[in-house]
Amino acid sequence: MLDKWDHRFLGLAAYIAEWSKDPSTKVGAVITHTRSKRIISTGFNGFPAGVEDSQDRLDDRTTKYEMVVHAEQNALMFAGDRAEGATLYVHPLPPCARCAVMIIQAGIVRVVCDQPDFEHERWGEAAKIADAMFREAGVEADYRQPE
Repeated sequence: MLDKWDHRFLGLAAYIAEWSKDPSTKVGAVITHTRSKRIISTGFNGFPAGVEDSQDRLDDRTTKYEMVVHAEQNALMFAGDRAEGATLYVHPLPPCARCAVMIIQAGIVRVVCDQPDFEHERWGEAAKIADAMFREAGVEADYRQPE
C-alpha cells in the first residue's frame, strides 16, 4: 500500500520526467533515503552530457535507443553509494530489465512505480523480467494502481 510520501515522490518523478527532451517517452526518477524520506538523487531520460540531442537523433528511434541514458541510470549514477538501502521512484514506466540489473547492484531496497502493463507490445516483456528479478533479489516492488 502506497502512503502519502510515495504519491508525493511519484509526483516529483512525473515533474522531473518533463525535463526530458525525448518527444515520445519522458521518464523521471527520484531516489530517497528510505527512512528519513530525504531526496538523494533525481534523473530523467536523455543523452549523455556533451552529446547533442538534435531533433534528428531524437526522432530516429534506433539511434535514440542506442544513445539514451535511462532516468533510473542517471539517478543511480548521481547517487553513487548513497543509493544503498534507498527507495527508487519511477514515472510513468516501470524499470526495464537492464535498469533492474543496475538497481539491484546499487543496493536499492524498494522500487515504487506506476502499475506496469506486462502485456505492452514494446515494454511488457522487459517489465516482466525486471519484476521477476526484483522479487528474486529481495527488492520490494510496489505499484501504484491506475486511478
